[in-house]
Order: sequence, then structure tokens, then C-alpha cells
Amino acid sequence: MSEAAAAVLSDLAPTGRLRVGINLSNFLLTKTDPASGEYGGVAVDLGRELGRRLGVPVEIVPYPNPGALADAANNGAWDVGYLAAEPERAKEIDFTAAYVEIEATYLVPPGSPLKSIADVDREGVRIGVPTKSAYELYLTRSLKLARLVHEKGADNAFKRYADDKLDALAGLRPRLLIDQEKQPGSRILEGNFTAVQQAAGTPKGRRAGARYLREFIEEMKLSGQIAKVIEANGVRGLSVAGVALKAR
Repeated sequence: MSEAAAAVLSDLAPTGRLRVGINLSNFLLTKTDPASGEYGGVAVDLGRELGRRLGVPVEIVPYPNPGALADAANNGAWDVGYLAAEPERAKEIDFTAAYVEIEATYLVPPGSPLKSIADVDREGVRIGVPTKSAYELYLTRSLKLARLVHEKGADNAFKRYADDKLDALAGLRPRLLIDQEKQPGSRILEGNFTAVQQAAGTPKGRRAGARYLREFIEEMKLSGQIAKVIEANGVRGLSVAGVALKAR
């Protein structure tokens, strides 16, 4: 084994296994088999392919939300994580370029006067949002007048939005399509306030591993393998390297 290959393995599989951190709240990229409890989905498949290339076994390390996954970057629990790249998270994690993008926008209730993304940032507007989601971090930085109402997880955020008659619900477009069905007459605003950049990352300080991981993601994108993984998992609403997948 070359010195360079040994450095990569030391960074990405220091225990002899590649420990892949996943965010279970992202139903577009992860899933759990109800019968076996086995984890699957786009992020899991990418992690397993990385392990295959490194020649090491893969251990999936699940987290209930992206915040918990990011917070664990320094405790030695995972080696490669699949989550949205955010400036705050990048203080502790070396990210690759995004491998998929997901539009984030708003759901508004029936009869809402809010017609566009720009309309939402107004005095008195209350927006439901899942805590520690990538788009919550973005809105916290960018909103000037509207107020965020935080809840743990997308299900709780929708319930708070509906029960408290909030003015809007922030979320990923594919998830909001599901929520819209629960509220007849509601609308999803056109466009987006951000596109969440889903990436792979490794804890800071693993230079050889971070370099290898960046090259792995780029090769997977350019070869069309990520698009194939997404289609194999039957996921809609994702874009790979800025190219939208055809709806099926």
C-alpha cells in the first residue's frame, strides 16, 4: 500500500471500518426498512460505494436530524457524513462540493396574502421551520422582519404551523408537497429562498481523507453514478450538479 493510500485509510477508516453518518430526517436521501430496520437511500448507497472503493466494511451511524449529525463531528463517532453544507457547520467539517441540490420554499395557508418569496419577509409574519435544518440556518441569517417559529422536525413544524395558524411554513419543496395535501387550499410559493446543498464531509483535520472524498464525489457526479443512485431509489425533486432529473 502506498503512503498516500495509507493516509486516506487512516483518515476515513481509522477503526478499520468506514463509519457513515446519516440524517434520518431527510426522507429524500435516507430511509429505514420497516421490516428489517436496515438503512437505505441515496446517502447510504453512496457511503457503501465509498467503503467498497476503500476496501473496508461500512457501518451506518444514524442521527435523528442534521444538527445532531453536525454536532457529533468532533466526538469520533463518524468518519464521513452526508448532510447539507452550511457555513456554520463548515467550521468543524470539511465538505465536498454538493452532490445534489434541493429547493427550499414556503407553504402558505388558504387565502394567504403572501404571493411571492419576497412577500414573506414582512413585519408580523410568523414562519414555522424545523430546528437546525440547513434552511433554518439560512433564514436565521437572512430574514430581516419576519419571525421564525422553531420546532423539532418537519412533522412538528407542520403541526405548529397548522395549529397556531402561522403565516408560512418553510421547507424543502418535495416535503411541502406532502404537507400541502394535508391542508386543502394551501399553496406552495413559486421559486425558492435557497437551494440546500447536500454534500459529503469529514471532520476537520483529515486532509488526505477530505481530498479523497472530494474526488470521489466529483467522479460520482461526472460519471452519472449519482443520478443512477437517485433513480434507483425512486426519489423525485432532486437536482444533480445543477441538472434537474426528469419527473417519473
